[in-house]
Amino acid sequence: MTEPQWVRHSIWWHVYPLGFVGADITGRERHPSADALGHPRTMRALIDWLDYIVDVGLNAIALGPIFRSATHGYDTLDFFDIDERLGTIDDFSALVSACHARGVRIMLDGVFNHVGRDFPCHESLTKATVFEGHEQLVELDHDNPAVADLVVDVMVHWADQGIDAWRLDAAYSVNPEFWATVLPRVRERHPQLYVVGEVLHGDYPDMVEASGMDSCTQYELWKAIWSGLLDRNMFELEWSLRRHNELLLRFVPWTFVGNHDVTRLASRLDDQRLLPHALVLLMTIGGTPAIYYGDEQAFRGIKEERVGGDDEIRPAFPAKAEDLAPFGWPIYRLTQRLVALRRQHPWLHRASSATVHLTNEEYAYRVEAEGHSLTIVLNLKPVAVTIPVPGPRLSAVVVGSAGSSAGFADAPDIPDVAGAARTADEGRASGDVVLGDVLRCDVTPDVVPRDVDLSHVDLSDVDLADDLHRCAVVDDGTAVVVPAYGWAICR
Repeated sequence: MTEPQWVRHSIWWHVYPLGFVGADITGRERHPSADALGHPRTMRALIDWLDYIVDVGLNAIALGPIFRSATHGYDTLDFFDIDERLGTIDDFSALVSACHARGVRIMLDGVFNHVGRDFPCHESLTKATVFEGHEQLVELDHDNPAVADLVVDVMVHWADQGIDAWRLDAAYSVNPEFWATVLPRVRERHPQLYVVGEVLHGDYPDMVEASGMDSCTQYELWKAIWSGLLDRNMFELEWSLRRHNELLLRFVPWTFVGNHDVTRLASRLDDQRLLPHALVLLMTIGGTPAIYYGDEQAFRGIKEERVGGDDEIRPAFPAKAEDLAPFGWPIYRLTQRLVALRRQHPWLHRASSATVHLTNEEYAYRVEAEGHSLTIVLNLKPVAVTIPVPGPRLSAVVVGSAGSSAGFADAPDIPDVAGAARTADEGRASGDVVLGDVLRCDVTPDVVPRDVDLSHVDLSDVDLADDLHRCAVVDDGTAVVVPAYGWAICR
């Protein structure tokens, strides 16, 4: 595993810049779009959102294409110039400085498999083939040493400008031997550079190791998460997580539940009460997690196979967070709390998972690494269920369900076992879990007999404004009662 040490602590916000600023994707209008006051929206607009992503707890931003291109950014015309629809090199430098001032890392999207048809000197650097039938995307000739020199020069140039990482677009279409010659030359100048390849299928570990990349995209797990939830088939998810464990032995995959190429998660799922479960999975399994911009607000969008079919999944963001639709903020708060949990448990980066309970609509798994462990319980059913959690007696339980901020909210009061309310400070003094202290301390769960009749377990009166939702734990501490469409994180 060769990735830089800093990657262990990184959680990414993935943005498609041309869409974010509302640029004309057709390329007919080459100037930046304008905001409500008529001011140009360049990539500096992202600076106004850095506090927003830092508030979520994210500390890295992965940018889609920013180089001068003909239309959507993946038909590059000049690797050394900023697309005029996004501004200038000064705008880019301002963004880099603002990110680094907040401790935010930056990744650029390197489209090195193909270029736009009007790319200068393309006849000497390209082949006669096009990328996946797209006539405007001419494939580079990776057997030509001049192409390797070009890619090295581009990667080093922008690393010199302050970026921290590269995403290699369509890396699966390039012979890994090409990357194996390019990346060492780049790392001679920038040894802490992080490199992630876009790989859709095939043998992920072999591709990573043969190419010298640090990681690749985990599409297999992405599919299993949304498909398993949509079909209420936790067996599919469990199979994929076993495969994921094998990958973690050789490298740490780039994990995600959405990106610029796929239908939004909130549009894929037919029941929005299962959306929190996907985010719980993303933030509790091994990997380097990335959140696609807007997914933290439950954005919808369907990818269509037509010209302009990506527009809906690559939308413009407003000028400020206050202008976002109100329905997305509960998911934002959930994301915020789960990211906090992830940041507090950096060992999750390489954690492997083991199934402890499995049915079509119930799944409990334990994640372990470096002597630490957590157990996560998912309930996809419309009724509360008791789910066994074999192992040590549970000492801390956080539970969420649909309609809440997934178990977390901003209210400071915590109901104790006797039903009295305590303030956040009193809760901290007693060792309970409160806002910002998720799973750092033990909490006393409600205890019920093992033979409890679930029809008498009423969780409907849980105050959804409470900071902590406690689920019932059976008297020997080896099972939890999880509410309908709920989840629990246990220690």
